[in-house]
Amino acid sequence: MNRRSRVVVGISGASGAAIGLRVLELLAGIAAVDIHLVVSPAAERTLASEIGPGALERARALATHCHDHGDIGATIASGSFRTAGMIVAPCSMRTLCAIAYGQLDDLLVRAADVQLKERRRLVLLARESPLHLGHLRAMTQVTESGAIVAPPVPAFYLRPRDVGEIVDQIALRAIGLLDLDTCGLPLAEWQGEPAGS
Repeated sequence: MNRRSRVVVGISGASGAAIGLRVLELLAGIAAVDIHLVVSPAAERTLASEIGPGALERARALATHCHDHGDIGATIASGSFRTAGMIVAPCSMRTLCAIAYGQLDDLLVRAADVQLKERRRLVLLARESPLHLGHLRAMTQVTESGAIVAPPVPAFYLRPRDVGEIVDQIALRAIGLLDLDTCGLPLAEWQGEPAGS
């Protein structure tokens, strides 16, 4: 019997809400994936501000299961609930620092902490610039704990034509870091340059 993969998606309040929504859209296109979604209160505001008033409902409609940010008794708060990993997209510095230093006072951070303690993939699309030393130390701390810090940096070598293509590339790259069977998602790979170019 083939069990469906469970992926946790967290959306925090940093700018870049479109990336989180696109991650959900792409994961929803993989038949063998169940999506467990948790959205912070700040992210609800950012989704509405950056995408529009219906963005939160769109995000929730794409998920298999939606969890309340304050429900620390949810399934995804336990290591016994097996998952293929978690993506936080975008990941605010507040959320990254809370994960790095074990401040487990909400479900998004608790679910991320579970991924670390169970040695599962945790991908954090850290969205801040410029960075001060405290940010850098928190990024080091969370990396040493096992997370993958993946700032949403455009792959200009793929020559994106518009912002939509940039968002697609970042979302696909984040999903690729979970090492799932992506069933035909267009994960772009560098093909190298012709010799002499």
